Amino acid sequence: MENIVTITNLKKQFGTNTAVDGIDLQVRQGEIFGFLGPNGAGKTTTLRMLTTLLSFDEGEVIINGYNVATQSHLVRKQIGYVGQKGGSDNSATGRENLLLQGRLYGLSKQETKQETDKLIEVFALEDCIDRFVKTYSGGQQRRLEVALGMMNQPKVLFLDEPTTGLDPQNRANLWTQIQKLNEMGVTIFITSHYLEEVDFLAHRLAIMDKGKIVAVDTPTALKQQISGEIVDIGFDHTTHHQVVTQFNDLEFVREISKEENRVRLYVENGPTALPHILRLLDEKSIPLDTLKLSIPTLNDVFLKKTGRNLREGK
Repeated sequence: MENIVTITNLKKQFGTNTAVDGIDLQVRQGEIFGFLGPNGAGKTTTLRMLTTLLSFDEGEVIINGYNVATQSHLVRKQIGYVGQKGGSDNSATGRENLLLQGRLYGLSKQETKQETDKLIEVFALEDCIDRFVKTYSGGQQRRLEVALGMMNQPKVLFLDEPTTGLDPQNRANLWTQIQKLNEMGVTIFITSHYLEEVDFLAHRLAIMDKGKIVAVDTPTALKQQISGEIVDIGFDHTTHHQVVTQFNDLEFVREISKEENRVRLYVENGPTALPHILRLLDEKSIPLDTLKLSIPTLNDVFLKKTGRNLREGK
């Protein structure tokens, strides 16, 4: 499968702060590519550079054969972009927003009408399309904004945190719309800090932290890097060091991770390991506060790569 987006050594600095630190990425034509990371990781800065909205200090970006730095006017014809805050006019109707967007893209009146009618159907906007956008629910407005990003029939659609602020039902509805667009042949590049969103939607994903890419693969492959299960144990601070020492000698423990008053054990077989762990704690009279057995998640991948939880933020 051909790469439709190729990023090489991309860098961006704001004063003394390095927002994007030499990243390399390839996005394949026809895939949903997730860009996962905490707030402040550099995701939005990267997206703004890819969509010609922000210049970069070093590196090269090629989108569908066009150079973002030297052929930005041609790149804009290849892409759609939906920012975190959207771009719809609340004082106009949904239909008026779509018609204006089409004319701004240079489509004829007939082409604009045809594309508007198609997008209304694709995004299930029939019930609200002739109302003012200020009366829309959050889910309706977000669907309209994604439709606006599709008006020029882009090869690549960039979505920046598309479901932030939506309730679970509207979030799931928008996921369906995104999958439908992808089935129509649109490559989708989606940034998010929602683990379940990227895990569900993305064919492949990159995890970004502090301006760097720390992992790239399919969600399944990344989680498989953490074999077996995870036993998460919470202790009193006074027993923390003693606990780690005891677990070092257990054959079924592949790796130990420490976080303040918590210990995470990466084990071969969780259900089998758990009774042994409890018996050891009891024999050594070591009290515990919490105990949890889980299969690996993308947050566990992030934790293993960076030493902190994805939801910890900056």
